[in-house]
Amino acid sequence: MVVNGKLQITNVLVLVLIISILTVQVMNWLGKYSSSDNNNVNTAQISDATKRNFINQILPIAQSEQKKYQLLSSITLAQAALESNWGESQLASQYHNLFGVKSNAADAQMMTTSEYVNGQWITVKAKFATYKDWNASIEAHTQLFVNGTEWDQGHYRTVLAAKNYQDAAAALQKQGYATDPEYAKKLIQIIQEYKLNKYDKVSAN
Repeated sequence: MVVNGKLQITNVLVLVLIISILTVQVMNWLGKYSSSDNNNVNTAQISDATKRNFINQILPIAQSEQKKYQLLSSITLAQAALESNWGESQLASQYHNLFGVKSNAADAQMMTTSEYVNGQWITVKAKFATYKDWNASIEAHTQLFVNGTEWDQGHYRTVLAAKNYQDAAAALQKQGYATDPEYAKKLIQIIQEYKLNKYDKVSAN
């Protein structure tokens, strides 16, 4: 109903509520990722040796995926580190899910996570995918970029096309990969601190 050319206040509130619900739903559709589901592990308590060992463990598959699909190894490594708290999170250590990928599969695990919605962090429960090992998790992660979303197969094309990690991180942020407004900045910090971009120079053979 319209009164004097304006929506009644109740209609406005309903509209705002619908928009908020749709916003959260779209985030779920995008497979939103958040490292904050791993609050049980404090990154500051993880030793540098553990972090470097984590990098070395997943480096071969990251570079293999780069050779096949041009997804920069530095991006894969940094995302895995950020999302899984360097492999120490429950989701990563028990269910081999390095990237916080959500799923409705029968073997998905219900866990608590944090997401950035409407300018603030909120705690939600969500079902997360499980994998046989970290390699499988990384391979599935790459396929998200290769195949895109259900409604846009080229959604992450700019990530694969990026020639350096800065552009790739910016593309991830622009395409709404994660809810964290500082996601790209955090990836770049990890890459620079551990010089992960040196792994982007892989042989084509």
